[in-house]
Amino acid sequence: MKRFHTSACHSILVDGTLMTFEKPIIMGILNVTPDSFYDGGDNTTVALAIEKAKKLLLEGAQILDIGAYSSRPGAPLISSQEEMDRALPAIRAIKTAFPDAILSIDTFRADVAAAAIDAGVHIINDVSGGTLDDNMFATVAKYQVPYILMHMRGIPENMQEKTDYTDIVTDVATFLGDRIATLRSMGVKDIILDPGFGFAKTVEQNYELLYRVNELHYFELPILGGISRKSMIYKKIGITAQEALNGTTALNTLLLERGVQILRVHDVKEAKQLVDLFYS
Repeated sequence: MKRFHTSACHSILVDGTLMTFEKPIIMGILNVTPDSFYDGGDNTTVALAIEKAKKLLLEGAQILDIGAYSSRPGAPLISSQEEMDRALPAIRAIKTAFPDAILSIDTFRADVAAAAIDAGVHIINDVSGGTLDDNMFATVAKYQVPYILMHMRGIPENMQEKTDYTDIVTDVATFLGDRIATLRSMGVKDIILDPGFGFAKTVEQNYELLYRVNELHYFELPILGGISRKSMIYKKIGITAQEALNGTTALNTLLLERGVQILRVHDVKEAKQLVDLFYS
């Protein structure tokens, strides 16, 4: 199948094993929150989290992204302790049940990230790009785990008030470039870029970023695309998050055309089918 941009074969070191991207991989979302925008409340017990992990892995997820703090627009602040109380039991149980599974922790807090790594997590997925916790980069450098560097402004409570850009793609790239340089200076080797769809961006800005996301290949790092069931889909066509699977698949196709190497999704089976078709 002809592509706008052929995915470069970057690689990251995960728990001593090289992960390559000749074919894009699927990151399955596993929220243990009561208030996430789509699946909040679905996996709030350890038993439910294990069942969800099993389902995602069987459907083809190569990474499980565990989140214990909702970063949806307007989400309320919770304490670090509450975040750990939600995340760590699920991480330990999933690690025990599926010892070969690759786990990431979706957090912007360094203490939560460190505790999660100690509990068995392999990757840090930081929606703030290190802007909300001054200790995050030092924690990444200490543990030498892959770090997903995302663009965001503000905090989830106010980020949608911070959408004043000169050029959305250039401004996102400038932010990412500055943060990459800081991480490199601290000895961090494995970085994945996330342009941050839905975070401090209008619907129109999200689509501009989507259409030009291939420009971020300038950094020669893996790119993660996370548009699953987001408001940039359901607000644009007047539906709900529950009805946004078809739109998610359509936009994930555009991400694959532009060489994105990781799709972060709620619906793993459908994303896996898309990747298999796209790379057949």
